[in-house]
Amino acid sequence: MANIVKNLLEIENNIKVQINKLNITNPPKIIAVSKTFKIDKILPLIEYGHTNYGENKVQEAVEKWTEIKKTNPELKLHMIGKLQTNKVKYAVQIFDYIHSVDSEKLAKKIADEQNKINKKIKIFLQVNIGNEDQKSGINTNQLSQLVSYCKEVELDLIGLMCIPPINLNPESYFEEMNKLNKNFGFKELSMGMSSDYLTAVKYLSTYVRVGSSIFGQRF
Repeated sequence: MANIVKNLLEIENNIKVQINKLNITNPPKIIAVSKTFKIDKILPLIEYGHTNYGENKVQEAVEKWTEIKKTNPELKLHMIGKLQTNKVKYAVQIFDYIHSVDSEKLAKKIADEQNKINKKIKIFLQVNIGNEDQKSGINTNQLSQLVSYCKEVELDLIGLMCIPPINLNPESYFEEMNKLNKNFGFKELSMGMSSDYLTAVKYLSTYVRVGSSIFGQRF
């Protein structure tokens, strides 16, 4: 068995232990963050039956996944990086989920482009939960307005996403995200990465985005 499959199984088991300990009924889906890795490195996971993968660059995703998605229609591709409006046309063709919507301009562009090809992308709004100047995401005080706008343009808005401040305990940020998500009545919540996915599970994340713990470090 390939090492990356063993790594995935270990993460699945860690999550199982955590949800049993906390009496959580729905385990989160694991998005294997495959950005920067070539498809031959990812194939063992696809052959194992894993379906959710994360990319952060549109062009790389198109080049890597277009052909393999044709022969593996069960695969779900998640855009987890910052999405520029000039790349939206191509993003909606290849991705099934976009986790990084943070403005009305981007929301409108996605709505327009997906309508052209009669496709509904599942959308997360990225929240700048730590109010960091250098980080993408909508501030919490502007979130309600963006939620309303996304519904107005008929996006399939399913939840919120965050990346908490690096080198700080993420617990309070995940707790706040969980409350925000519940307040809006969303069913899905995208948070948690290799270093903190078990903490994210505690606060009912439904999608964890795990890269280095599956694929190893990128050089």
